[in-house]
Amino acid sequence: MTTLSASGALGTLCIMASLGFAIFGLVTSALGGARHDARLAETGRRAAIGVFVFVLAAVAVLEYALLTTDTSIRYVATHSAISSPLWVKIVSLWGALEGSILLWAFLLAAYTLVASRVARNDALRPYALATLYGVLIFFLGVNASIGSPFTPVPSPPADGLGPNALLQNHWMMAVHPMLMYLGFVGLSVPFAYAMSAMLTGRLGEAWLVQTRRWTLVAWAFLSAAIVAGGWWSYEVLGWGGYWAWDPVENASIIPWFLATAFLHSLQIQERRRILKGWNLGLIVAAFSATLFGTFITRSGIVESVHAFASGPIGPVFLGFLAFVLLVSLGVAWVRLPLIRDDQALDSPISREGAFLAGNVLFSAFAFTVVLGTLFPVIVEAFTGQKASVGAPFFNQVAVPLGLAILVLQGTGPALTWRRVSGEALWRTLRWPAAAGVTALVVFAVLGIHRPAVLLTVMCAVYTFSVLVVLTSRAVSQRAASGGGRPWVAFGELVNLYPRRYGAYIAHMGVVVVALGIAFSGGYKQNQEVSFRPAQTRTVLGYTVTYLLLTSEHRPEKDTVGALVRLGGREFVPKLNFYGTDRQPIPTPAIRYTPLGDTYLSLVSFDRADQSIVLNVISSPLVSWIWLGGLIVVLGAALSLTPAVVAQSVRQAAPATKELAGD
Repeated sequence: MTTLSASGALGTLCIMASLGFAIFGLVTSALGGARHDARLAETGRRAAIGVFVFVLAAVAVLEYALLTTDTSIRYVATHSAISSPLWVKIVSLWGALEGSILLWAFLLAAYTLVASRVARNDALRPYALATLYGVLIFFLGVNASIGSPFTPVPSPPADGLGPNALLQNHWMMAVHPMLMYLGFVGLSVPFAYAMSAMLTGRLGEAWLVQTRRWTLVAWAFLSAAIVAGGWWSYEVLGWGGYWAWDPVENASIIPWFLATAFLHSLQIQERRRILKGWNLGLIVAAFSATLFGTFITRSGIVESVHAFASGPIGPVFLGFLAFVLLVSLGVAWVRLPLIRDDQALDSPISREGAFLAGNVLFSAFAFTVVLGTLFPVIVEAFTGQKASVGAPFFNQVAVPLGLAILVLQGTGPALTWRRVSGEALWRTLRWPAAAGVTALVVFAVLGIHRPAVLLTVMCAVYTFSVLVVLTSRAVSQRAASGGGRPWVAFGELVNLYPRRYGAYIAHMGVVVVALGIAFSGGYKQNQEVSFRPAQTRTVLGYTVTYLLLTSEHRPEKDTVGALVRLGGREFVPKLNFYGTDRQPIPTPAIRYTPLGDTYLSLVSFDRADQSIVLNVISSPLVSWIWLGGLIVVLGAALSLTPAVVAQSVRQAAPATKELAGD
């Protein structure tokens, strides 16, 4: 009979205690809301403290077990080792199935605790907290049963097997998964408020106002996670790419598309009191997409370098996803008369028309990715035949949809609400349109002939120009009315309207990302070349000299590297061999420049004659993707800044005018 170790018993007890608090919180919150009982609702709110404290304790117990290599716990014996570096032991918490679910529960408990502290005390809060407790019960229930990270080992080994080699080959393992979970779990709060709005029948704008910031926070984390994941792939896998339309990569971007659509769509309901159904559907779909992504990762139904092993977890997640969708649709059906809009769209040529078009494009993009990801699974289930959907399919869809979205990013902010006259539209868009066409012609003359790249340049320049025109026009008007200098006027506008200018910055970041994707994808070159020591060869226009083979031994890995000289600098692309698994894991050497990277990946080596095979890759503008992602996140951060100085800026305007001498 297998018995729990002290750590395993304590960790299990903490999970059970947190599960008990979650059940208690759900019951008291739901009853408090239904009976309009403030005391019960307050009790339910305080239950979030108990859930968080005990989940935090469970995380601490598992971390201690990992740090001390307590192999009496199966999770530690399977996914850690004495020789693992300290940082690898710490991040092994989310490096495998059971630990990642515990991390999800911990972050959800943290979100729930924060929501219970900062959410407005109104009729929506008890039901929103009850929904969050319900989701917590599922994840904690998985951790307490089939996905326990504290399962004991009958005969503990002296050392563990160590983590997955890919997960300890780069420090981004400490960043990318955490960002992704913060984004995925963060969408639980707006989902909870959407359910609360439907349950209470309060389907006005109150729930949108309370969830906009939550959604924006989750969206910012998702954006950062997707870009960070691309960079991790670029830095680790040795192929010189960053996105392969892998099923698990796809699962990460689907909720991003839907959350992006929701962030635009909620503005329409705030201003025009329409698209209630759209907004409810989008946020329920976005949250469901996070469960779908978790199902894809943990079910084993798809092959992916990112996926966890198959097991009983996958079907359980599929069942919970079905439950969420059925309950959401059932409540929506009951509230259908309240969800219907009282008025219609005045004109498709308006800001709300552009946002609605963007909703359709983002939703179509998400649906296409879901279809392409699941198509091989569906075919195999019905025919028994293996099928695959590769990057060409996704790219054929992504290019036209992406270009259309890029154009709407510029056109939407230039339109007014309700309707806009053709003359006003032409006056605003004629110069940006001219700039876009001019850029297309100039780049074609310079030798850029790939249609997708030229169209991306045209659309990117057009969108960037629209945002510049709108900003410069607003700055000029404010400077003229207040008598201030342009940069003072710009600062005042940002303080007054951080949400607007944060969105502008985020849109500019997307423009930068689009250019990076277009050029790195359209003009990437690679060549595999063999070298002998001290040999110099010209590869893709670069002079590359291979100097010597290096080797290094560490407790957790062996490393073989090739010392290479390129452009007057020395680089060392490496192959790493971890533990008993001698599968080589590459660490490429990359020369980063603003206009393009030179990527050196060691493919193979021969110790006998010291020869190597090197893959040299040239990727134009690929660093713009990482830069653009940073700009997007900075724009989101600005949008989250409250316009707290609005009154002081208005009061300071006369003084500014006087100081300016006008």
